[in-house]
Amino acid sequence: MAGELPTPLEAAAAYTRRGWRVVPIAAGAKGPTLKGWPALRLEERDLASHFHGDSNIGLILGEPSGGLVDVDLDCDEAVELAGRYLPATDAVTGREGRPASHRWYIAEGASTAKHKDADGTMIVELRSTGCQTVVGPSVHPSGGRYDVLGGEPARVPEAMLAACVRALADAVREKRRTIEPMSSAPALTTPHDNAERRAAAYLDAMPPAIAGSGGHNQTYAAATALVHGFALAPDVALHLLATRYNPRCQPPWSERELRHKIDQAASKPHERPRGWLLEAGRGEQGAHVDLSALTTPRQSVHADPGPIPVHLLEVPGFVGDVVRFNLETAKRPQPVLALAGALCLQAVLAGRKVRDALGNRTNLYAVGVADSGSGKDHARKVNKAILFEAGAIELEGNEDLASDAGLFSAVEAQPAVLLQMDEFGRFLRTIGDPKRAPHLYNVLTALMKLYSSADTVYRGKAYADRNRNKVIDQPCVVVYGTTVFEHFYQSLTTESLADGFAARLLVFETDERPARRWAPQCDVPASVVEAARWWHEHVPGGNLAREHPQPRLIETTKEARAIFDALAENVDARMEGAPGSVSAAWARAEEKACRLALLHACSVGREHAVIDAPAARWACELSEHLTLRLLHVAGQWVSEGVFDARQKRVLRVVREMGGSIGRSELCRRTQALTQRERQEVIDNLLETGQLVERAEPTKGRRKVVYALP
Repeated sequence: MAGELPTPLEAAAAYTRRGWRVVPIAAGAKGPTLKGWPALRLEERDLASHFHGDSNIGLILGEPSGGLVDVDLDCDEAVELAGRYLPATDAVTGREGRPASHRWYIAEGASTAKHKDADGTMIVELRSTGCQTVVGPSVHPSGGRYDVLGGEPARVPEAMLAACVRALADAVREKRRTIEPMSSAPALTTPHDNAERRAAAYLDAMPPAIAGSGGHNQTYAAATALVHGFALAPDVALHLLATRYNPRCQPPWSERELRHKIDQAASKPHERPRGWLLEAGRGEQGAHVDLSALTTPRQSVHADPGPIPVHLLEVPGFVGDVVRFNLETAKRPQPVLALAGALCLQAVLAGRKVRDALGNRTNLYAVGVADSGSGKDHARKVNKAILFEAGAIELEGNEDLASDAGLFSAVEAQPAVLLQMDEFGRFLRTIGDPKRAPHLYNVLTALMKLYSSADTVYRGKAYADRNRNKVIDQPCVVVYGTTVFEHFYQSLTTESLADGFAARLLVFETDERPARRWAPQCDVPASVVEAARWWHEHVPGGNLAREHPQPRLIETTKEARAIFDALAENVDARMEGAPGSVSAAWARAEEKACRLALLHACSVGREHAVIDAPAARWACELSEHLTLRLLHVAGQWVSEGVFDARQKRVLRVVREMGGSIGRSELCRRTQALTQRERQEVIDNLLETGQLVERAEPTKGRRKVVYALP
């Protein structure tokens, strides 16, 4: 009969035909009783012996079911806000009493993540490999029936989905702390007068705000256009920003953040008269959107730009091919680390062979930062395999450096060299301390000099014994180091920031730990080997140019130059009045962007490489994102002394707990401090407004909680 629920066996068969693995669960229960159920792979012919009567059904998530994941909304606020933060999907289920509490996606490689509030209550879960979720026509222990999963789950990149789920959790935490509700929006959901219609068209033409790519500035520009350019009242502007612009942002902003942007724009004067966009005739559908006249507030140098946006992980051509081969053969696929490794491979292959109009070369110092056991070594192995198959294994240098003299000798023997180093954070900590390893201390200086000598002749120290003097023509030293978070963060010092060494690094971070998968090793694709061999054998200017290379000029288009100019202006604005360490970090941003764009052009074009607008845009966004992230990390870890280090340790603990923490839990997590030391730190943080204290009622005595303001 139409509308009649399927039997458990019929439903299990339907799920299996869709490529999803099922697990039998006892009637009225939520967890499987079968031991080893994560490895269960029932085929349709096996189902009758497992599903009968009123059995419940669970779907095994993640890799076994082709990347099927469940975003489990564990609280009413998460259900309420989900549509504004999570990608749209046709697969939404729930149960009686908890409707629309599960949203389903296909996100291959996604990892399980649980997001809790400060009191430990669950907000939202991203459930993937290793988890299962009960689906209809199963019955909940309370008696309510689950919905049958019939819609089509949307296919989304795993990094994007993880970021959206984090943003949703943050929005719920913020909503719970916000006392005043958001002002009511105008009754109409669509613009109803000429100014609003034109403002809406203007918003539709504006690029969306992407985390890590100037998103704060872009959203503030949109708010300024509404309040000043179209002279809209703040509540109308807020409504348009929330309904027309925010849904396209990645991830969307919270209500409080949007309100702040509007209030900020409304409270600041503007150099142009109110309504200038109306008078200028802009804002029609499809009209050009000029953001140059919008005054943008200076973003805090310590603001966290978040994870690298997904679109920046995609590079066409050789680099993209290497990334795909990496991910296909990795036990724990790491797209961020795969990109870092592939860029370094392209960098050494094109070393001493190409340059841009400003003289930039392809040498990079990249660092891959991830948790232990999360697959950091795979990119290094991929690079080694490709170089070997292409007959270019001599381009790979030593994995450890014993001294600066040893480094110069290695580069003298092989001027274009890729140094792939594990435990790079420990190495940086060691070479940065002359007391711990005086023979390594000069390595830091040597790396800095080699980095800046790629377009000239490097002359080393002068010795009485002339045989010891080193002269290297246009060295191309490429470094790809991997490390864990804590070791890298602890290696950052005020000296390394101020002298510019840290600014030379491209730091690729990922906090994902993908589930292990069965990934049989396979041969390097012939197209990748052929491209690597082409670059290795390519000699601009002919064989006579091997001793003194004459790199091929890669032209930069007019559109690309305009993008670099815009980055340079942004960098100048950020450096104005900034501390020395901040200025040093931004001073290298354009240079790193130029090198990245050169690599992008080499990856795409080979014989006919050109630095075009897509190459420049990708490179500038990535360089800006990595610089913002480096400064954010430095702000949390680099200290001016022992007391400052203790303060930053306490603040990191509070952030890790979602922004607030009980006193007893704070004591437990800072056991290395004495009671007096801890209290001195807390008192100073409270006095300076970096923490606030509040009391929460409990059944016993009151609970003291410390929170970020």
